[in-house]
Amino acid sequence: MFTISKEFHFSASHQLSGLAEGHPCSRLHGHNYVIKVFLRGNLNKEGFVQDYNDLKPISDWVDNVLDHRNLNEVFDFQTSVENMSQYIFQQFKPQFPLLYAVEMSETPKTNCRYEE
Repeated sequence: MFTISKEFHFSASHQLSGLAEGHPCSRLHGHNYVIKVFLRGNLNKEGFVQDYNDLKPISDWVDNVLDHRNLNEVFDFQTSVENMSQYIFQQFKPQFPLLYAVEMSETPKTNCRYEE
């Protein structure tokens, strides 16, 4: 069994609601996000788990839907990396059955990993 991964990068803003008064994330702010998708499986006849070129729909979605956007206008839920990681997994699992996990980070020091 093999696990492969690919990273996607985008910049966006968001604002979290329901936080304590004065919490910095309750103000509109931005991040340079990193999404990392993991696919797990056996090798196909070409010697791949999945051809990385096949992941272009994810790249296109990140570039066209998320990049340089206010994420509160994209999603109808609290835009925490936890919620977004789960959403991205559920969005792409039907198209990529080998999708095993999605990781997302807002900063180099923070990270969320969603697995089914």
